[in-house]
Amino acid sequence: MLARLRPCRSWWCRGRGLMFHRALRENEGLFFVFPRAGRWETAIHMFFVFFPIAAIWLDEAGQVVHAVEARPFRVYIPPRPARYLIEGPVSLLTHARIGEVWTWREDAGGF
Repeated sequence: MLARLRPCRSWWCRGRGLMFHRALRENEGLFFVFPRAGRWETAIHMFFVFFPIAAIWLDEAGQVVHAVEARPFRVYIPPRPARYLIEGPVSLLTHARIGEVWTWREDAGGF
């Protein structure tokens, strides 16, 4: 699905995300790892992100709990607690089904 997935674990990386980027390559994305699962803890804003992206929330087991095309200058909160978030190209949404379990290998750099 994505060849390059950059991990975002730090407060700074999670806070900045894709702000001020001009575009996102078709096979790249960000993988957010939050300190704990929750709804508000994993909410995102699209302020200063000037293009739509796929936002896909996963719970602690890797199950997709929410997926949306996130548009600029809006806020998104998953309806169920999540622990991970993937931000990628909008085309990634064709692979996201609520309830499906995704797996990844950190040493491989992608899904």
